[in-house]
Amino acid sequence: MKKVITFGEIMLRLATPGNLRFGQSNELVSTFGGGEANVAVSLANYGIPVEFVTRLPENDIAGWCLSELRKHRVGTEHIIRGGQRVGIYFLETGAVARPSKVVYDRAGSSIAEIQPGMIDWRRIFEEAQWFHWTGITPALSQGAADACREAIAVATEMGVTVSCDLNYRKNLWQYGKQAAEIMPALVEGCDIILGNEEDAEKVFGIKPQTFDAALTQGNIEAKEFESVCRQLAIRFPKAKKVIITLRGSINANHNTWSGCLYNGDAFYQSRQYDITHIIDRVGGGDSFMGGLIYGLLKYPEDDRKALDFAVAASALKHTIYGDFNLATTAEVEQLMKGDGSGRVIR
Repeated sequence: MKKVITFGEIMLRLATPGNLRFGQSNELVSTFGGGEANVAVSLANYGIPVEFVTRLPENDIAGWCLSELRKHRVGTEHIIRGGQRVGIYFLETGAVARPSKVVYDRAGSSIAEIQPGMIDWRRIFEEAQWFHWTGITPALSQGAADACREAIAVATEMGVTVSCDLNYRKNLWQYGKQAAEIMPALVEGCDIILGNEEDAEKVFGIKPQTFDAALTQGNIEAKEFESVCRQLAIRFPKAKKVIITLRGSINANHNTWSGCLYNGDAFYQSRQYDITHIIDRVGGGDSFMGGLIYGLLKYPEDDRKALDFAVAASALKHTIYGDFNLATTAEVEQLMKGDGSGRVIR
């Protein structure tokens, strides 16, 4: 099987233990995470050959990061070296009515200083069938946006499927450009487009007519987003499938979770999961994307089953600490069959 390639930033994650606030904690728990790296770990965990592409400095923190990726069977052959630092993000996990909080310390990271021409995309895509990027990467810098555009162009030329997660992060767009100025030209090259219930509105001004996330009380009807999928498909005609994840936030520990998929002909809705005791929701959307890519490769003629795999995989991710989804295919398929009992396996 040819490889899946993902491209973006991986960061050192420093989180307060449990539900402590920053001002309460005397220690921080260290792991690694980042949108495209999280997708790569999911795919490797499902047995899909995958390479993660980024730029890291030549120091011990970067070496630690590479060891973590390799531990999870993610290929690192095409990671380039240079720059001065690995980005960091700090996480304070919320509880009930208090939301989680993320503080970024990633300015001047090695990948933020990347420039087009630094990565040999043609050589990377010789063994690839799929390329995945997210809206986080072009938000880092003009150079990162240009490198992403370069990769999409080469992948398209070489017949590689291109997917994106819109992943709008308003706090990252700090280099003088807005997402609406940069993202359309990149998304135009995509075969698969994923977003959440707000991404399409924040980036492209596309939204359902009767939806307000603040008023859902955890109940989000997938049917309301069929129009969003259709509008995105019209705006970006290369896209073969448009997918929306739907999170209903009852409180910080209790969410509903589902998704919908439009393939140009049919509109599919998944079942809705009621996740009552969230362990860690960071990386939830990335686990969905990893599950979706796996599902579309595993069940190429069954979009509904691919969607169901993605939603079940990401529902399980909410029970796992850290950015990475370590649920197995067997566990995902068991949940797809309706077994969410959590009974001890002996």
